[in-house]
Amino acid sequence: MKPLIGITVDAEPDPSDLRSGGKLLLNWNYAEAIANAGGVPVLIPPMADMDVLSKLIHGWLIPGGMDIDARFFGEELHEKADVIAEERFLGERRLYEAIPQDLPVLGICYGCQFLNVARGGTLIQHLPDAVETTHTGGVEQRYALDAGSQLSQVAGVPEMVGKSYHHQGVGKVGQNLEVVARHEDGTVEAVEAKDRPWMIGVQWHPERSPDDGPTQRLFKSFVDAARQFAERTP
Repeated sequence: MKPLIGITVDAEPDPSDLRSGGKLLLNWNYAEAIANAGGVPVLIPPMADMDVLSKLIHGWLIPGGMDIDARFFGEELHEKADVIAEERFLGERRLYEAIPQDLPVLGICYGCQFLNVARGGTLIQHLPDAVETTHTGGVEQRYALDAGSQLSQVAGVPEMVGKSYHHQGVGKVGQNLEVVARHEDGTVEAVEAKDRPWMIGVQWHPERSPDDGPTQRLFKSFVDAARQFAERTP
């Protein structure tokens, strides 16, 4: 069977627009990566009933987005932060709290940061304050994977290559998360949950490197894990 992979979408609410009320947005390549890996992408807006959806989906992809409001991890907002719509973050937090313990989850860029914050971690709100390396604009980088990590087993290589578009990063690591990849400047580039069978967050954008072998294996492993979840779930 093909598993249903929920993908939470970006939100631009605009109550002043009487024609539309705002927009829901998702880049094409997220859904395409899931479809190419054998899954069925299902887009989830922030106003959805997350309790209902948590019982229907077999995996959850948290895509990229703007910055998480620092009040959600107990800090004052950096002046250069570009905050994501609160509706999206709160919707995803409701879904996170509703999903089964063994539901596979893949977080990308903002999605990686979301998983860290959801587990009590913090973010470096403006990476140029901490490192000199540029991590924005799609710069291609190499990330050393920790030997023995789930991510290294999935990728089948000691390092991955990806395109970087983030100006924030993981600060204090969230509960039961383990850092499994770093940039050479020390920036956290991937985390995985020690208390779940398949929960990985990557800071780069693998959906923007669709022809890369390790990237394809990452998406395939995620979808395969979702298929196995579907097969053992009534």
